[in-house]
Amino acid sequence: MRIALDEARAALSEGEVPVGAVVAVGGEVISRAHNRREAANDPTAHAEVLALREAGMRLGSWRMADAAVYITKEPCVMCAGALMHARVARVIYGAPDPKYGAAWSLYNILEDERLNHRAVVKAGVLGEECLSLLREFFEKKRA
Repeated sequence: MRIALDEARAALSEGEVPVGAVVAVGGEVISRAHNRREAANDPTAHAEVLALREAGMRLGSWRMADAAVYITKEPCVMCAGALMHARVARVIYGAPDPKYGAAWSLYNILEDERLNHRAVVKAGVLGEECLSLLREFFEKKRA
């Protein structure tokens, strides 16, 4: 999660919403990314999606059944769907997202028994540190 926080700080320095994501397999970091929606003019350029794309290229497969994904903020519906479609084993996130969260706050896509894949989800890891970056970003935006 510390590496994901480094990515979130990079996003903050670039004027992006400070979210970072890391894909790890067997304890080894396979990919890391941060939000790049503004820079890429791409609504899908969320940290999770970018990290999954890079991991797929490095692994030579879209299937990531042995992967753990660390994210500084609860994934949205799009990202939870991407994580589910990638078949990731574990999703660990820091701050909840009461407005868009799809791993617990609004929806529980990653553990929905109606779907053909479920991930183990752990919330709140370094949550206060993750949340403080988000607060800093939005306070500056409002000022």
